[in-house]
Amino acid sequence: MNDNELFKKLNDFIWEFRTLYNGKAYRLFSFWDKTEGKEILVVATHGILKKTQKTPPKEIKKAEEIRKQYLAYRQASLDDKAKK
Repeated sequence: MNDNELFKKLNDFIWEFRTLYNGKAYRLFSFWDKTEGKEILVVATHGILKKTQKTPPKEIKKAEEIRKQYLAYRQASLDDKAKK
């Protein structure tokens, strides 16, 4: 299995880590948390047991929403630190 089969880019921000265990396909959705354009952290949003060939669009949307919440929280934390 090569890297393209393990980690797949689903859109501009969301990635899917793919693995098989006991004959079942598991998917873990994630994104990169970047500072100054550097990839510093992979943040996992959620995982599913994949039952169909195509990744469900609602799962990608869920990962995008979690990413937005995470980034808003991180920015608010940085703003609070800057005020102190």
